[in-house]
Amino acid sequence: MNPLLGAEQAVLGSVLLDPGQLAHLDWLAPDHFYRPVHQALFAALRKLRTDGHPALTAENSVPLSWVTDAVGEASLHVRGLTAVYAHTLISACPRPGHAPVYGRMVLEGAIHRSVTEHAIRLHQAARAHALQGEVEGALHYADVLTGVLADLARRWGSEPRPLAPASPPATAPVAPPPVRADQVAEDERFLLAVLVERPKAMDEVVGWLRPGDFADPAHGQLYRCLGALHHRSEPIDRITVLWEAQRRGLLAEGTLSTEQLTAICDGVGPGSAEWLGEQVMRSSVTRTAAVSARAIRALAENETLAPGRLISHALHALGPVDDVRTRWQAANGRPAPTPPTTAPPTEEPPTARVHAALARSTARPAARPPERPAPATKSSAARPPSHTHG
Repeated sequence: MNPLLGAEQAVLGSVLLDPGQLAHLDWLAPDHFYRPVHQALFAALRKLRTDGHPALTAENSVPLSWVTDAVGEASLHVRGLTAVYAHTLISACPRPGHAPVYGRMVLEGAIHRSVTEHAIRLHQAARAHALQGEVEGALHYADVLTGVLADLARRWGSEPRPLAPASPPATAPVAPPPVRADQVAEDERFLLAVLVERPKAMDEVVGWLRPGDFADPAHGQLYRCLGALHHRSEPIDRITVLWEAQRRGLLAEGTLSTEQLTAICDGVGPGSAEWLGEQVMRSSVTRTAAVSARAIRALAENETLAPGRLISHALHALGPVDDVRTRWQAANGRPAPTPPTTAPPTEEPPTARVHAALARSTARPAARPPERPAPATKSSAARPPSHTHG
């Protein structure tokens, strides 16, 4: 059996056996379940609890109406649910008192699934807006993903702080879409030609344009040579640039050739370095967002990664997007965004974090499970064993 499916069935079975377990699952939401039928049934169970179902105050065994009413309520929102399946869920629950542990497993699966879905959306937005030469859509979805990660961290009970993985996921370089690649390469060559021909134009772009913003690595290395000459206040022309490239080993390793440099310098014409630099930055923004999205998706698809570490690693993978966004805004003359202020720590942590932390605290001895639906009680359920998370 799939472990996640088993966990979803077990947590539902535990609540069907013991309605009092719902009191220890307030941090678990219906949309944390993967199967629609499980979402509908958990929502129905919560609704029955809110409506004050008699099973919640039953003194002896849980009445059969608790199961039938839950199935009836859930059937209003999903098809295919029967009382037979409800009893299958009951038989799938080893220990009703372990409901918080099963719920934690469901939440863990939901976190991986949610991060994967939003990483895919970010990647799709980045590629789509790269075709149009726009950046706002990619940046918007990056912000959405950042917000999702912060919310998931609160639900899991961890701090949403960036943390670099020990072994970053391997992802192939992301090139501009084919229909844009030629235009991007042309803009890069034209910008470099203008900078060689008019060295003072370096002042217009050096504050925010970086070698990594170039889609062609050879162009990025050539820009690095120009930046070094500019930093040292040395003359810039095709001879000094070629000499700098040689000193850096670019000619020997084949990254750059004299023919490439000659072709770039010979193709110079009137042009604005600032405007051309902005075009290069546009491509860099969407390309960086796509790279980050692919890295985050690879992290989320690693089922061995604990949710806390997944969230922290994903936030770290979004770091380059924040950096390129800041430089993009500088290129457009916009002020850098003000970092959010961190609220001073309070004596009591947020309620959601309390619940999530309780779901991972030291277990209490669980009572022997009943062979039939347990009586509804309001006693504390056994808490799941502690585990290590990021």
